[in-house]
Amino acid sequence: MANLLRKVWGSVSHRSGSGSGSNNLDRFQQMMYLQTSSTGEFDRIPMDIFIQILKLLGPKESAKLSAVCKSWKFIVSDNRLWIYFLQNQQEPWDSIFFSETFLRSGYPLQTFPSQMPDLSFMRIYAQRAQVPGAIIIDGGSGYCKFGWSKYASPSGRSATFLEFGNIESPMYSRLTHFFSTIYNRMQVKSYSQPIVVSIPICHSDDTESDTASRKQLREAMYTALFNMNVPAVCAINQAILALFAARRTSGIVVNIGFNQTSVVPIFHGRVMHRVGVEVMGMGALKLTGFLREKMQQKNLHFNSLYTVRALKENLCYVALDYEAELRKDTEASFQVAAEGYFTLSKERFQTGEILFQPRIAGVRTMGLHQAVALCMDHCWDSELSGDDSWFKTVVLAGGSACLPGLAERLERELLQALPESMSSGIKVIPPPFGVDTAWYGAKLISNMSTFPGSWCVTKKQYRHKSRRNLRW
Repeated sequence: MANLLRKVWGSVSHRSGSGSGSNNLDRFQQMMYLQTSSTGEFDRIPMDIFIQILKLLGPKESAKLSAVCKSWKFIVSDNRLWIYFLQNQQEPWDSIFFSETFLRSGYPLQTFPSQMPDLSFMRIYAQRAQVPGAIIIDGGSGYCKFGWSKYASPSGRSATFLEFGNIESPMYSRLTHFFSTIYNRMQVKSYSQPIVVSIPICHSDDTESDTASRKQLREAMYTALFNMNVPAVCAINQAILALFAARRTSGIVVNIGFNQTSVVPIFHGRVMHRVGVEVMGMGALKLTGFLREKMQQKNLHFNSLYTVRALKENLCYVALDYEAELRKDTEASFQVAAEGYFTLSKERFQTGEILFQPRIAGVRTMGLHQAVALCMDHCWDSELSGDDSWFKTVVLAGGSACLPGLAERLERELLQALPESMSSGIKVIPPPFGVDTAWYGAKLISNMSTFPGSWCVTKKQYRHKSRRNLRW
């Protein structure tokens, strides 16, 4: 190792005189290093050069050097070095920083930390390397995504509504069949790893009936999984996972689900049912059905709804100005495997328009912008905190939320619909990870340095749940 250090030192020593731009803190650290150093010829290496050498050595060899002497231990523990190593991980650095800063304490989340925590990224790197990871199952009315948290994306998908029916109905046997099927497809044993499972957005009102239904569904999930000998379970609302994927702990999540669209206010990682979750009777199935009707009117023949869905996902978009778009030539084609080319024109943007004008599709419900504006109005009146900007970030989630132009159109409609005192600062964020946004939110938690301890419930803890808050 000494030979390697000498070689690297020889190649970069000409940079030792280029430290004029370093700040006072860097100079102080270098001075302290020089005063306490006992490393022989390496005393001459400035701090920034030594950091570059350590970067070349890599995390394992750098960690070993911390045992050489106090001076090297001081240098090796420099956060800049370990941030560099973390930036070369599979997961984006900004997601790592968000999770390790705002989520590491577990649930309930810390509210308005007075200052950034004093983090040791060397320790965080070591802890993340020891995290066992988890099985992630993100299920809902329409489709289920499942996979291993160490993978870059879900390893499998299934049509929940076709294979399992309505898993939101808290029937123990149905949930057991659902989880067993997923484990079999992943070819893993249920007792081998913790699991992060999303709780579908359902029973959204703040009534006693809906509160009881949510509790029943959550308990049915825990019971089914613990009876399958899963070692630890983390069950979190889908909307919260989508918000975490966008690196936020507070905001409004607009989830365009299979049968309905939910507008969910979330404050510090908790769904604010008492503020009000708005629900529209308009979801992905209605959009696909509307496009199917338009295609039938043009005598476009297709074999299944999957063809229509493929065209929706590849050709459809949301117009920023619907009336102006009607006057444009918007014709475009797409080839569906085994079915050939299909050409659409105005149907491309008329499909997404029914989110804002449901009457076009014969649906009597409020438009998406009206539902979000109403939710924001309730958030404003609730006065949950002195900071009225917590609800002004809107995160889109769900497959149909990926329609190009949707975020821009919704933001424009909200700015026009709300008074300036409420609309100032509104930002609408497209699904951060597309159709897999909630799955990535679960991945973010599963790979955290404090997982599974601060987020999961074990079978023993669940049996004594009166001692623990399980109100996800």
